[in-house]
Order: sequence, then C-alpha cells, then structure tokens
Amino acid sequence: MKLVYLLLAGSLFAGNAGMAQAPKVKLQLVTDQVQSPVTLAVPGDGSNRQFIVQKEGKVWVVQNGKLLPTPFIDVSSHMVKVNPAYDERGLLGMAFHPQFRTNGKFYLYYSAPVPKPVKGLNHKSVLAEFKVGKSTDNTALPASQRVILEFDQPESNHNGGDIVFGPDGYLYISSGDGGGGGDKHGAIGNGQDLNTLLGKILRIDVNASPYRVPKDNPFAGKEGARGEIWAYGLRNAWRISFDKGTKKLFAGDVGQNKYEEVDIITKGGNYGWRIMEGYHEFNVPEGADKRKLIAPIHEYDHDDGISVAGGYVYRGKAIPGLQGQYVFGDYNGKTWTLQQKGAKWQRNDLVFENKPEGNVQLLSWGQDEAGELYMLATIPQSGGAVKGMVYKLVK
Repeated sequence: MKLVYLLLAGSLFAGNAGMAQAPKVKLQLVTDQVQSPVTLAVPGDGSNRQFIVQKEGKVWVVQNGKLLPTPFIDVSSHMVKVNPAYDERGLLGMAFHPQFRTNGKFYLYYSAPVPKPVKGLNHKSVLAEFKVGKSTDNTALPASQRVILEFDQPESNHNGGDIVFGPDGYLYISSGDGGGGGDKHGAIGNGQDLNTLLGKILRIDVNASPYRVPKDNPFAGKEGARGEIWAYGLRNAWRISFDKGTKKLFAGDVGQNKYEEVDIITKGGNYGWRIMEGYHEFNVPEGADKRKLIAPIHEYDHDDGISVAGGYVYRGKAIPGLQGQYVFGDYNGKTWTLQQKGAKWQRNDLVFENKPEGNVQLLSWGQDEAGELYMLATIPQSGGAVKGMVYKLVK
C-alpha cells in the first residue's frame, strides 16, 4: 500500500536520503540575549536589519550585526501567558508588508486568551497589522493594532503561526490542526475539513478591511469551504518559506508519533493529514481515494528526529556549496539539506564546524535580504528556563 501511494501521488522522495554531506559551514553568533527566538523577519528596505521574534511577546532589532537594547514592539499584554520551556503558544510569526518602505505596515501572529472559559476552547490565534511612524524607526506603534483575522484554537498546541508574503503580494498563513493527538476534531479531523481554517495554509489580501479573499484562491466562492484556504491536509506546518529562485512554497509539517515531512505547497493541494502521516496510512476512512493526496518530497522517522523545523532554500553568496539546497532541521538539533536531483530530492547531512555544546533545541530558521541564513535555537537551563541563541551561517 505504501508503494502504491508513493507512485500514485508522484512522490519526489529520494531513497538514498542521508548518504551525502553538504559542505561544512560555521555558525557566527548574532545574539544570545533573546530568550525564545522563534522566527526572524526582514523589512526588505535595504536597512540591514533583522527582526528577532521572541515567543514570550517581544520583537527585537539586530542592526548591522548588533542587538539594539529596546524592543521593537511588545505585545505580551495581548497574549496568553507563555511557558518558555514547552509552550507552543505565543508570538509565533512576523511579516513586513511588501510596501513597508512607504506604508510602514507589518503583521504579527500571536496566541490570545478567550474572553471567558469555554469548554473545548483553549485560546484564539490572532493575525494583526501594526505600523511604524517612519519605516526607519526601530520602535513600532503598539496602539496602531488592527486585528485582521482571528480563529479559535481548541488545544494549546499545533498553532502553526508562520506568516509570509508571497511573490504575488498576498499573505500566506500556516494555521495548525488545532492540537491534541491524531486530529480528533469533528468527523474527519480539522486537516481534511474545508469548513475550518485549521490544518491549512491560508492566503489572503491584507490590502482591504479587514482583508479580502483573492478571487483565484482554489475554494473562493465555493459552498461548504472557506475561501481563505490555499492548501489543506496539514498537521502543523510550523515553518513555511518561498524559494527566492523558483518561487515555490516549502513547508516543514510536524508529524504525529512516527514521521516528519517536508512538502512543496501547491494551489488547492491536499497533503493527506489525518489520512496519512508522511507516506504512511494513519486514519484512512472507508472509500478514501489516496490518489488525490500530495506526498511530501521528503520524510524521516523518529530515529532521526522528533519535530521538523522547516527552513529555506539557500540563495545567498557567502556559501556557494549550499546554493539551491533546502536547509532545514529538527528540534533535536540535527540539521540537513535537501538537494534536487532530477525528479528526486536527496537529503544531505549539514555539519557545523563549531556547533554549540549542550542540548541544542532547534526552533526555526531565518533568511535576510541577501539570502543568507540564520539558525534560531535554545538550550535548556535549570529551573525550566531556556537560553536563546541566533546564529548566522557562514563559510
């Protein structure tokens, strides 16, 4: 059955995964002063600034390689209280408007409390727009918040939370399946339910109030489906990114108990969850047609990792040997690349010459305007605390 699924779904998986090695690179410490760095955003204005998103609710500015002492913005008062050691909720995503230089707009995705306790409701995910006075400012205007979209989350985990603008100028959002184990929400699970925003990649136009569903979205105007949906059947696409070269949308989708996967997201695609976990059957309803499901380009099992951290296709100039390879890793600290070989993708081990000592927990990756990459991680400390670190990949 597994072989049939692979062939019918047109899998690009390379069977010799892990047998090659990417060029060795080094890690250059950018800062170790941000507690839980979960993502990195850049404004696209040529200012050589990187904005480090801290899960606990603050955004910090690194300018010309130095961390500025004052937060760019603090939205912790709008959020649920977050435990730095294990909480999947928090301030999870940030994206700058493509016209940030002229309109000063940026967007945050965070976990907010519900007004009163409701059974089966843990919190809500909020997508909000903010502004700066001038695009060159290193502090934002918290009072400028405009809530664009919010939706309920039944559990505390699987929030997705990545937000990125595509080459088309629309905002793409990874939402997560609502949490718990096995996506047991509703009759078919949130991932397969087109009436919910959970377990999806969403695509919206923020240049409207509160937003607009693009007319070419695959389910726009269709009865029984949310028009915001771009792709579905995802468990928890924790990190998504567009390749600067090919413009393809990559996602690292966190698995259940056995398999982690990397996908290339296409319009209207069904990526299988909860019917499949990676290439493998998980909860197949009677009469399900698996031929319509899109297989990942790569999977790995829990002998290798525990939670995939999707990354970026390298398009920088500092490390020529990484050119065109998809750099990603796992929460357990292992790092790899995927390199396309014809119709297949080969996994290569990515080895750092000066990898930090200790139990490195890989949270995320970042990409600056030049296409250079960053690794965001934590190391557990005593008393449930964590020490955050942001590194730049260098030759």
